[in-house]
Amino acid sequence: MELRILAPTGALGAGFDADAFRRGVAARPHVIACDAGSTDSGPAALGSGTPKLSDQAVARDLRLLLRARAELGVPLVIGSCGTSGRDDGVDRVARLVREIAAADDLGLTLGLVYSDQPAARLEALHDAGRISPLLHAPEIDRDVFARSHTVAMMGVEPIQEALRSGCDVVLAGRASDTALFAALPHMEGADPGLTWHMAKTIECGAACAVPPSANGLLVHLRDDHFDVTTLAEGSRLTPRSVAAHTLYENADPFRVAEPSGTLDTTDATYEAVDERTVRVRGARFVPADGYTNKLEGAALVGYQTVIVGGVRDQVVIKHLPALVPFARKYFADKILDVFGGTVDPADVDIDFRLYGAGAVLAVPEPEPGPARELGVLITVTAPSQETAHAVATFVAHASSHLPIPEYDGLVSTLAYPFSPPETDRGPLYRFTLHHVVTGVTPTELFRTVTEEI
Repeated sequence: MELRILAPTGALGAGFDADAFRRGVAARPHVIACDAGSTDSGPAALGSGTPKLSDQAVARDLRLLLRARAELGVPLVIGSCGTSGRDDGVDRVARLVREIAAADDLGLTLGLVYSDQPAARLEALHDAGRISPLLHAPEIDRDVFARSHTVAMMGVEPIQEALRSGCDVVLAGRASDTALFAALPHMEGADPGLTWHMAKTIECGAACAVPPSANGLLVHLRDDHFDVTTLAEGSRLTPRSVAAHTLYENADPFRVAEPSGTLDTTDATYEAVDERTVRVRGARFVPADGYTNKLEGAALVGYQTVIVGGVRDQVVIKHLPALVPFARKYFADKILDVFGGTVDPADVDIDFRLYGAGAVLAVPEPEPGPARELGVLITVTAPSQETAHAVATFVAHASSHLPIPEYDGLVSTLAYPFSPPETDRGPLYRFTLHHVVTGVTPTELFRTVTEEI
């Protein structure tokens, strides 16, 4: 048996080389699959419903994928539509599919697999003790579901249902990245260990290539191994680069959890076939005792205004760590005074991040030493945008003239690159769920709609 799987890019809308893609299409793959989302960029897409990548960028990639699918007569599977996999993200990509199909005269059967979870369902599951935390999950109570937008992460089974029903294009809500590539091979009886390992290897497109890129990979999946090949000119694959991708987004370099079990690559081997192809063997899949679906939730927590500044004066830099707590106390008193007690200082967060002094690490620098200059990011978060902006105006003003003991008179502490220095960011979201639902069947949390185009 041989199955060919084409992963054209790591993220729909990220763009990919059209010539490289044509080389993959020329190999006549049995399925084209592509991820369209992630939590990598934070909770905003899930909380707001606004995708990370533009409709124009997504449509460019989507048109090439739809034309190739029609030429080959094979399924196209896209998961985590709209970045977060929300229902309206699926609908957004579906609208683009309809527009492209109409413009290019492409007939197809479209399957939409939705993953939004109603609060009432989650509350019932919580009350039944069927929602369990993953590592480092936040504490929750049943009230979190009403204030969050929540999706469940699907495995291969809802996608397979859509494929079995004859769908040419499957647009899935939030999905395990690997499930997109594993769904059809599993249906065809491919070895589960090799299938899941293949899917893990190509989930991000040519991210495991040298150099990494947004371009594609082609897999030949056979009975006892799979060959993965990079498609873009000037790129190559090595056993190390392919093996290293198993560690991407995983704490354990050998075990990758899926809804139905765990991929174990402990005994996997990686062999260079040529400069662009690596042969992989030996992974196995360990079925779980019970099926689980991960839950991801995000909720609105406030509104933000940001101020960006910089400082190069070494005296100011030396005093900033002590001045920041002083400034926060001053601003808390100022909030009471300016708003006449109508705004509680406890409801407004004023955060100073000093770039060049551990702001990225969030811990002391491993090699401490005086910074030559600092970038200062001040973030004001409040219950409303109006309040956040109003607070930011006096925070920006006072922060540019903080008192320095070595200097007499008024001194400038921060330089602002913009005028005015305050920029409204809008709503702020926070992840609220990093949990799993236990004791579910593989498809019960999802619903599928099909239509003819």
